[in-house]
Amino acid sequence: MNALDHSFIRHQFPAFQEPSLENFAYFENAGGTYACGPVVERLAEHYRRLKLQAYYPSRPSQEAGERMDSGRARLAAWLNVTPEELQLGPSTSQNTYVLAQAFRQWLKPGDEIIVTDQDHEANIGAWQRLSAAGLTLKTWQVDPGSGELDPATLAPLLTERTRVVAFTHCSNLVATVNPVRTIIEMAQAAGALAVVDGVGHAPHALPDLAALGADIYLFSLYKVYGPHLGAMYVRRSLLESLPNQGHFFNEGKPNTRLVPAGPDHAQVAAVNGVIDYLESVARHHGLDGQPPPVMARGVSELFQAQEARLMAPLLEFLRHQRGVRLLGRPHTEGRAPTLAFTCAGIAPWALAQRLAAENIGIGAGNFYAWRLLEALGIDPNIGVARLSLVHYTSEQEVARVIEALERHLP
Repeated sequence: MNALDHSFIRHQFPAFQEPSLENFAYFENAGGTYACGPVVERLAEHYRRLKLQAYYPSRPSQEAGERMDSGRARLAAWLNVTPEELQLGPSTSQNTYVLAQAFRQWLKPGDEIIVTDQDHEANIGAWQRLSAAGLTLKTWQVDPGSGELDPATLAPLLTERTRVVAFTHCSNLVATVNPVRTIIEMAQAAGALAVVDGVGHAPHALPDLAALGADIYLFSLYKVYGPHLGAMYVRRSLLESLPNQGHFFNEGKPNTRLVPAGPDHAQVAAVNGVIDYLESVARHHGLDGQPPPVMARGVSELFQAQEARLMAPLLEFLRHQRGVRLLGRPHTEGRAPTLAFTCAGIAPWALAQRLAAENIGIGAGNFYAWRLLEALGIDPNIGVARLSLVHYTSEQEVARVIEALERHLP
């Protein structure tokens, strides 16, 4: 496969042609990526001429509904699931909370739910609150040195009462890509459902959900170059079994069962823009003309190869800096391009401020991974510095941030 055409990629993002962002190097992509051009265009068009109630007989209303249906269907095709299995809510945190409320009604006192201390709080706290309903919560703990999850330590937690195993595809701080398929198989063999938070992984590789086998998979579209929505796949048979969380008269509509507020019309229609972008990447690199899951795999391989090339010099620099504690693996294999670290002698927020003065944007804080930081012996009130990149990041931007860190790290 050819290497990613980086010039082509940069031209697909309006932010890189925006005068106010000239010479700004963006390294907080794990918190939200730039929106690709097709998403911006589709949002603008929807607000300009289709911002009305959808699905009524009038022509604009019908077109608005068609675009919403198309966005859901096209995304489902790239994920290799059916449109009826895809819930599009306001955020992954909100989707997880609503999902947990459905399980509160569905499960019985004494049933067990396993969470991890590696996850974003969205995939921990919503489940832990269910202990008030008589459910038993267990925590699958990370290794306090590496921050990684070992499937061997999950096995003793699984019992005949385990109903849910909720875990992350990829931590937003440690960034190790977990052996998701192995964990799913372990959970399902014990009679439990596997709930996977894919927020940290999806920007780098949209999953083939049919092949992955998760019962539930969640991710954030605003971190996948798209509108501010959370996407949640729920296996159809499970979706039909969970108690309806929407309006009672919509109970028979699969796409509203776990989205009680109803869809954000413009944002759902703009999902088309994400697929427009991914299809353009596939077409430009000779990957088109294949089923969407095959194109998804090819585009993901292009993205990940480019990200590994960009990440390598940053990892090399950080792991050799005196006083720096890098979270996660010191090499590109098996990790996402999200690099969190602490440094003796400078607080994360102070470092972020210094880099901001040089027009470089990085993140600092706990990133809602409070329990993970506690497990690693890091004060969540202080947190870590985080550099996160994606495939559109340039080599020049990586060189700039390394030069700036050389000046500002003690």
